[in-house]
Formats: sequence, structure tokens, C-alpha cells
Amino acid sequence: MADTKDYFFCGIGGSGMLPLAMIVSARGDHVEGSDRALDQGRTAAKFDYLRSLGVALHAQDGTGLTRPGQILVASAAVEDTVPDIVAGNAIGAVRLTRANLLAQLFNQSACPIGVAGTSGKSTTTAMIGWILYHAGKDPTVMNGAVMKNFVRDDALFASALVGAGAAFVSEVDESDGSIAAFNPKIAVLNNIALDHKTMAELRALFGGFVDRAQTAILNLDNEETARIAALGETKCVTYSLEAGKGDLGAHNICPEPFGVSFDVVGRDENLSAPVALKMPGRHNVSNALAAIAAATACGVAVSDAAQALGKFEGVKRRLEFVGEGGGVTVVDDFAHNPDKITASLKALHEFPGRLLVMFQPHGFGPLNKMKDEFIACFADNLSPDDILIMPQPVYYGGSVDRSVSSADIAQGVAVAGGNAEALPDRGACGARLLECARSGDRIIIMGARDDTLSIFAAGLVEKLRP
Repeated sequence: MADTKDYFFCGIGGSGMLPLAMIVSARGDHVEGSDRALDQGRTAAKFDYLRSLGVALHAQDGTGLTRPGQILVASAAVEDTVPDIVAGNAIGAVRLTRANLLAQLFNQSACPIGVAGTSGKSTTTAMIGWILYHAGKDPTVMNGAVMKNFVRDDALFASALVGAGAAFVSEVDESDGSIAAFNPKIAVLNNIALDHKTMAELRALFGGFVDRAQTAILNLDNEETARIAALGETKCVTYSLEAGKGDLGAHNICPEPFGVSFDVVGRDENLSAPVALKMPGRHNVSNALAAIAAATACGVAVSDAAQALGKFEGVKRRLEFVGEGGGVTVVDDFAHNPDKITASLKALHEFPGRLLVMFQPHGFGPLNKMKDEFIACFADNLSPDDILIMPQPVYYGGSVDRSVSSADIAQGVAVAGGNAEALPDRGACGARLLECARSGDRIIIMGARDDTLSIFAAGLVEKLRP
């Protein structure tokens, strides 16, 4: 095609880059890329999958950028000294951030549905995408996590879905401020809590996102989101775990170890439908209410949305059961900020069993910014018998302030009365987990920005089995 574009993705294996590359490739554009993980021999299956899609992969040394017409897509955080950036500048390639490219595709769609908030974006995005797919609306979905319903033998990393329908469902990120570039028709806002930016910055970013929408789906159980709903400047559909508080609510919430059931109800008492989720926690009831509300704004009946969610398989690394050995259960979880960690620990504590938590921070920066919040989160949500074990944060190079480390978090939790320790590396953490584990315990592997955590969790299961 004459208008085919030529993209080069620097860091193509990243959770935000890979699905975007899949979408533009499926639409007929030419895609190549590089990744540090590829050079280091990590997560080989992911790169084999990209090659199976016809994506050419290069070392991250600049050799893949050879044509002025190439469009270089890179995270805003990628430093100018990275060889791909140097090479792109030398040949005069246009540079786009990942968020800029996503915003272009999103804003050009007939029905852009943006999912924002501190926590729950990936799960809610996947739920909306699945409901619309189940309803025959053939959506395009851009997610930061693998959506299990769309995994096939030839699509093992299904973090994107390309459809021909009007809906473009995408999670929208506030961490770099790029949410300001997205113009949703339907805006979903799950919650607002301290994470990457100050609360004042977050209020402005999320408030603007909602203001630009025709319809906003807002969570009344979150104080900050409820404040936006109270302004009433955009048509709102509200939801709450407390039936009768919002336009949609939940009755008869029944937790299970790896699931939760409830009845979704409306202000109209005649509106009611049973939902049985295959993923645990009250926070997922909240995510489901948000997804149902968004789907109804697209013309899907509540009963049909509820039925679809009964077939929703979830997303990878969200309180995901990995296996069991010697009476010890291993769970893999993406939780990485205080809000997400709190939600996961509360869900796990719905049922008996000691928690052995290995939390690998997703960088030194978050520890520096949220040291006190991380300490309070674990101190408040770990039971007296639970154990927290932490390796050092993920670090893949670049300049970074290391003034706060895992040891500072562990020490703070211990001072508050919890059982916490920091160890030099993940291998030492694994040995310690196995040493502590006894029948009835649950080992929880928490962390983000590191796909090998899932491999690590699976390895623990093998070692636990006789």
C-alpha cells in the first residue's frame, strides 16, 4: 500500500511496546525493532513470537536504523545516548514516543474507550475488550498484559487484539503525563492514588481526561474519583461495591480462593444479573462493575455483559495460580505500587494460610518517591505470621538515584512489627522462601517490569514438588 508506514520500535518487547507493535503490524505497516532483553538472552519465547508475525529484530546497537523514512518509536524515558536513538538522529528518522503513537491510533478510531486510574487498568481493559468481543462488536484492544481469552497457539502473547469494529479499547497511562493526549468517547476512571506523580498533578491529569469524554465511568468508592463525579461536568455512569450508592452496584459478594461471585444491580431494582469471576478479590468486583458500565455505554445489555464475564479467563500475572507442591501454593502477581499491593493482600487474606511474599520493586525511583507508603502498605496488610522478603529493585541500566533500597523498606516494615528482610538477589530470596515454606502456606511473587518473575515462580513450584 502506498501509505504503508515504516516503524522501528526501540524496546519492542516491553509491556506497552509489544501490543502496539502488534496492532500496527496487523494493520499492514512495516515493523522492525530491538530490545535489551533480546541482547541479554531473556524471554526468548516473546521474541520468537514477534518473528512469527514477520517482525524483523535487531541488536540494540543502532544497526537496525538505516532509512530516513523509518519512524523511531521509543519510550520517553529512553536516553539520547542509547545507540538506536543516536542512529535514528543521524539518519533523520522521525521520533515518536510510544504514547504519541498510541494516542494517534486511539483518537482516530470511531469509538475510543480509555481506561485510566492508578490500579486495575489492565484487568478492566481486558474485561471490556472481552465483553465487546463476546457481543460481536469486533473491538481493537491495546493492553499492557496478556489477555488469556485471546491466547492461542499462534498468539501466545495476546496483549493486543485487532478488530474491524468501531471500538478501540486501551489502557491509558498517567505516569508520563501522556494521558493528556488521549481524547476518549468513553472514559473509565477506576481510582486515583499516589504513584508516579503528586496528587495535585494526578487530579489535573485525570480530571482533564474525564472532561474530554462524552461519557465517564467513575468509581464512587474512591474518594478522589468520587470528587470528580460530584462536579457533574461530564455525563457520568457511576459504580460502587455498595448497592444503591452508584448507578451500578454489587449484591451478595461471595469470595473464593481463586474467584468471586456477585450480583450486579442497578438503581432500578429490576436490573440484576449474576456474575461469576474466575479471579479473586473485591477489587475485581469493582473492575467488573466498571467494565459492565463501559459495555452498556456501547449498547451491550447488562445481562449479556454479566454472562460474558463468566467466561472471562483473566490476565496474566494478576493473582495468577502458578501451581502447588508439598501443600504450598505459588501465586504470581503484578502488584507493584502500594494501592495494588494492598488490594492483592486483602484478597489473599480472605482465606486462611500464611503468606510468604517476595516483592521485587520495579525500580529505585518508585522506592525513593513512595518509601513511607510502601512501608505502611506492608505493615498494615501483612498478618503477624506473614513474611516479606525483598531482593534489590529491577535495574536495567541508566542513571538512577539509589538512595532508597529494598533494605530501607524491609527495615521500616520490621520496625513497625512485621517480619521483613532484604536479601542480596533473587536467588537468595528463592532459597529463603523454600526454607520458610510449610504446608498450607502461599508464596506470592510480586513485581513489575520483569517478565522473568513468572519463570521464577514456576521454578519454585518445581522445587516444592517431591
